[in-house]
Amino acid sequence: MRYLHYDVFTDTPFEGNQLAVYPEPPRDIAVARMQRIAAEMNFSETTFVFPPEGTGDVRMRIFTPGVELPMAGHPTIGTTFALAHEGVIGRGREQFVFELGVGPIPVSLEWDADGLSFAWMTQPLPSFGMEITDRAAFAKAAGIDVSDLEELPIEGVSCGVEFLFVPLKTRAAVDRAAVERRALERVYDQARSPNLAVFFFTVDRTGATGDETVYSRMLAPQFGIAEDPATGGASGPLGSYLLYHGMVDAAKATSMVSLQGAAMKRPSRIHISIESKDDTISRVRVGGKSVLVAEGTLRA
Repeated sequence: MRYLHYDVFTDTPFEGNQLAVYPEPPRDIAVARMQRIAAEMNFSETTFVFPPEGTGDVRMRIFTPGVELPMAGHPTIGTTFALAHEGVIGRGREQFVFELGVGPIPVSLEWDADGLSFAWMTQPLPSFGMEITDRAAFAKAAGIDVSDLEELPIEGVSCGVEFLFVPLKTRAAVDRAAVERRALERVYDQARSPNLAVFFFTVDRTGATGDETVYSRMLAPQFGIAEDPATGGASGPLGSYLLYHGMVDAAKATSMVSLQGAAMKRPSRIHISIESKDDTISRVRVGGKSVLVAEGTLRA
């Protein structure tokens, strides 16, 4: 099976988040087989593209090394660029729809003389879930001090996939965070929460050299991902959290950038647009660029 290797949420090779895209897998390939291929690729995610089953343009399945996901951002953006490269998405087309586990996900496309230049995915509207109230226990499990936490909720938010959002005061605290898996599981058990991936972030600009709105890291050892360089599926909920809790105003929320993966030497720039009306979030979009870095054939 032929695959394309993209770096996503960047236009610079060897930065951003790696993605393997299988544009033409056998239609009868087993789920267990796709999962083993994703483990072999060992990127944060691997995608498999199939003919549509409903009203979308293609059906896509997304796998981490450990589990299948119903929706994810960097696989959607990266696969969009891959399908444009393959000619599945014709030059100049403005909209494309993926059939994902959460339902149809539309993507808006921007083009330049060289081809596809930018893609925006629209995510489901946010739902705000459980809250971790034992902040001391959580801080210990996350390798930070209670004093590092902003006076805001440690809260689950989903725009298709739920993540636990942890607002911190400084970039240094974000960089210092290190999840102790068993301790975190005890915190989740106490809160009667599912075992969520953890998203640390700050609006602190100390040491910033770019125009990023927020500095972030995502740790998900339970998904087979020690740390993710870019998490588009968490970026819609992140932007929603920032607006909902007043960390940005409504005008700023429509044009934000999350810098993720910097501590891993794979900086990713994830664009986030959260629209609202009458203090209610009405549209969630996450966008970015991607660059093709390799092509290959799986022989096994």
